[in-house]
Amino acid sequence: MTKTAEKLPHWDLSTIYQGLDTPDFEDGLAAAKQQLEKLEEVVRENEIDRLERVPSDVSRAALVLEGLLTRFDETLKSINTLEAFVYGHVTTDSYNQLAARRMSELERLLVRVTKASVRFESWIGSLAPTMEKLCALSKSIEEHCAVLERMAEESRFLMRTELEDLASELQLSGGGVMWKLQGNVTSQLKMPFERDGQTELLPMTVLRNLANDANESVRRRAYEVELEGWQHVREPVAFALNCVKGAGITLAERRGYDDVLHTALVRSRIDRETLDALLAAMRGSFPMFRRYLKSKAQKLGKAKLAWWDLFAPVGETELRYSWDEASAYIVKQFASFDDELAEFARQAFERRWIDAEPRDGKRGGAFCMGIPGPEESRILANFDGSFDAMTTLAHELGHGFHNHCQKGLSQLRKGSPMTLAETASIFCETIVFNAALAEVPPEAQVTILENQLLGACQVVVDIYSRFLFESELIKRRAQAEVSADELCEIMIGAQKETYGDALDPQHLHPYMWLLKPHYYYPDLNFYNYPYAFGLLFGLGVYARYREEGAGFIPRYKELLRSTGEGKVADLASHFGIDVRARDFWDASLKVLGEQVDRYCELKG
Repeated sequence: MTKTAEKLPHWDLSTIYQGLDTPDFEDGLAAAKQQLEKLEEVVRENEIDRLERVPSDVSRAALVLEGLLTRFDETLKSINTLEAFVYGHVTTDSYNQLAARRMSELERLLVRVTKASVRFESWIGSLAPTMEKLCALSKSIEEHCAVLERMAEESRFLMRTELEDLASELQLSGGGVMWKLQGNVTSQLKMPFERDGQTELLPMTVLRNLANDANESVRRRAYEVELEGWQHVREPVAFALNCVKGAGITLAERRGYDDVLHTALVRSRIDRETLDALLAAMRGSFPMFRRYLKSKAQKLGKAKLAWWDLFAPVGETELRYSWDEASAYIVKQFASFDDELAEFARQAFERRWIDAEPRDGKRGGAFCMGIPGPEESRILANFDGSFDAMTTLAHELGHGFHNHCQKGLSQLRKGSPMTLAETASIFCETIVFNAALAEVPPEAQVTILENQLLGACQVVVDIYSRFLFESELIKRRAQAEVSADELCEIMIGAQKETYGDALDPQHLHPYMWLLKPHYYYPDLNFYNYPYAFGLLFGLGVYARYREEGAGFIPRYKELLRSTGEGKVADLASHFGIDVRARDFWDASLKVLGEQVDRYCELKG
């Protein structure tokens, strides 16, 4: 397995629109605006909003509701397709001013959609006592019953309509646009880096990838240059973070939530009992992960890991993959589970649904987005040929397959709460990991296990540090703005509490708050614990597959298809899983504990 100099693919967006200023895009934009106007007209004419009393004419309400479901589906499909297309340009080229302008234009339409949605949700809350009768009168309403019941329940957290309108409008100029500032600043930052006698300006995405270098000198200098770079931009990004969290605190209070975390729990469709069980299991696993990190330090010939050693490769066997090797391997392993999954991945590679090349102006990390119009997905990656990069591809393809399993559903029935959004991705990543571990000789197993345990450590230990950081940030932000120095102090404190004595306390990462985009999404506060939930839930679901075999697959696909509708606890119960019980989470962590045991036995 070798990595050769190769041209990595950029994704093809032409099946959606030909360009940002082409006639087909203009036609799509005009059609979306027309559909939105029709939706607004129906909302206005039928006085859709919270009602003082339950309507007596259920038949008429059913007719209006049927029409609204159709209007919302058409409007959301059109606008979300446009948004995905533009986002595909914004995230791969932050210098593209036309894309930025188009995104701003679409955001104004999305505000109008939000206003209509608020009125619709408030109205559905008023119809809740008649929901059973409404479902009996209409097949379309019956199909949306789970979604409508959830809307009715969540409608109790809506402010008065005029206040929700104001909140939506302020998103265009306040906390709602701060993710752009963070994204543009971090993606355009470049720092000089000397290597092999030559100095070049490296984008931060490329510089951060050097954390995987086998040479400690390279890793340490990259870490030091990275921290120096973040110092140059920390003030504007700290300002952005204060805006986002300040808005979140105000809106949570105004909408009647207990706090900002409560907002996230409702969005995640779990309760505090579930979160408490998850967090307790995560805390209980810290000694296990510290044992892994200490063993890694020994394998690297060190007494203790510094932050720049966290992602260092371990083992004498370096697993490297060309793009073609990685894609072929993933398709092959997916086929061992299910032909439909393998065919989906094959199409993603062949049709250039993946943007793989790290480059200036491109966002770091990886994500998958669905494209409603053609019902396709696009995956952003920053491929460097490592085993980790290959499993990341498998992970993101899992997200894409999740979208694939929801083909044909209306826009209101699609999607997933954050807690279940990682189910398919963890599943697919586990398929590739288990196959690789079974195939390689013992001397290479440590490399495979290192990749798995490093990822799990990030999702459990580091994610918990991010949860602690955001909790403390919100507590302080409720009293006053939080300075960049304080943000660094909070982050270091959170890392010490979670990593403990496994890392050198003099060399941690104070700027994790700056580079992680999750903190800056205005509607996704506490976008951290869902990753741990997803990893451990995914491992639990995979364990069910190992027990049941091929008969599990249809139920698995049905779970993926239905994640946009039900509550997490109800969906999990179909697999005999009680997410409120710590035992379930401990059982998933036990699987990782066995891998830690094996890792510690192996030589580096």
